[in-house]
Amino acid sequence: MDLLLFTVDPSWGRDVVAAGAAGIVVDWERRGKARRQLGENTQINEDTPEDLTRMRSAVDGLLVCRINGYGPWTPDEVDDAVARGADEILLPMVRTVEEVDRTLDVVAGRCGLGILVETQHAVDRAVDLARRPLSRIYVGLNDLRIDRRSTELFRPLVDGTVEAVRAATVSQPFGVGGLTLPGGGFPVSADLLAAELVRTGTEFTFLRRSFTADMAGRDPFTEVPRLLGSLAELRGSAPAAVAENRSRFVEAVDGRPLALASAPPA
Repeated sequence: MDLLLFTVDPSWGRDVVAAGAAGIVVDWERRGKARRQLGENTQINEDTPEDLTRMRSAVDGLLVCRINGYGPWTPDEVDDAVARGADEILLPMVRTVEEVDRTLDVVAGRCGLGILVETQHAVDRAVDLARRPLSRIYVGLNDLRIDRRSTELFRPLVDGTVEAVRAATVSQPFGVGGLTLPGGGFPVSADLLAAELVRTGTEFTFLRRSFTADMAGRDPFTEVPRLLGSLAELRGSAPAAVAENRSRFVEAVDGRPLALASAPPA
């Protein structure tokens, strides 16, 4: 499973990638996000174009830029991200196939384009979206929860939503959720979440706020391989262990409704 780290710290990003992470995400998404996520205890980054340039100079691995949701500003954001060395662009808050097609036209093969499925409209159109030449498809649990007016962050991993999008995604890397170090995670443990991601065939996930916090004082050259090793062990689990982990994950979600204040960053 590829691990993509959200950061604009060149030294930190360089070390985490050198330790085994697949790449870096620089996050330009902020249009309307404060209003959409008001009171949700989410993370809204303030990354700049200059941050993207700096990270390109610092990191040899994959460099991804999350732009704003589709709008009149999209062509300029795509052009700027490409000029500054982004290998891929992530388009968030997708609602229609048309906006993805228009963004693909703007990209024009100059870099990859991935999308974030984090609205019910996108979930409903997953089959059509997956027919597009996308570099990756990611289910964003936090914004999907908000779009559904739900208080349960991990419900899409229990109610079949994630598996349906995963089944539609046959030719692109599929991602969902985010991980931190083994033994961490709240309110559902990172170990149970990791087992669920492996079970659903997740091919990449994000390392965000909780990972960075849990790494304080730790050596990435020890901890990133340990995280990757735990994922490799889960991939080798016997069917009975897979079923047990799934049962425990569902119990954790169903037995403890996830309050809005407990949600991790989007």
